[in-house]
Amino acid sequence: MPSVDHWSRSWVRDRPGFQWAPEPPGPPYVAAERVAALHAAISADAEPVILVAHSAGCLTVAVWARQHIGPVRAALLVTPPYLDPDWKPGPGESVDVIIDHVPREPLPFHSILVASRTDPNATFAQFEAYARDWGSELFDAGAVGHLDSKTGFGPWPDGEDLLRSLAAVTG
Repeated sequence: MPSVDHWSRSWVRDRPGFQWAPEPPGPPYVAAERVAALHAAISADAEPVILVAHSAGCLTVAVWARQHIGPVRAALLVTPPYLDPDWKPGPGESVDVIIDHVPREPLPFHSILVASRTDPNATFAQFEAYARDWGSELFDAGAVGHLDSKTGFGPWPDGEDLLRSLAAVTG
């Protein structure tokens, strides 16, 4: 769960109408639990939404989109961790992410994938592959680490601009 000074927490705290999808306990990240929480949040209102996801939340959005339909206008996908499609945990290996498959087909809504040149969880080429597979517009955020509070991101004006552009395009 992001710290209280994470940009995503401040967006929810400071903007009426923004809602945090409830998070099941973790780690480990269990995709089925996160997808169910996201689906419940999306289904709670018939009004179309723009999803904002960071890190493993991006994987949740991709899995949700593969399994469900709903009133989603667009998604801002920020620094998803890369999981090799052929990766399998070894015997006794600690697994922080329990997901059997990261969908690699186009999302059924407009999306922007924010990529970092210095993210410890994915290379820029891996972000490009996700963007290509998901049909997402790619935004190069530069050398911003994982774009979280640990790398200095409380407020994130570029993210707010991206979100406004998604709202304008899909409005």
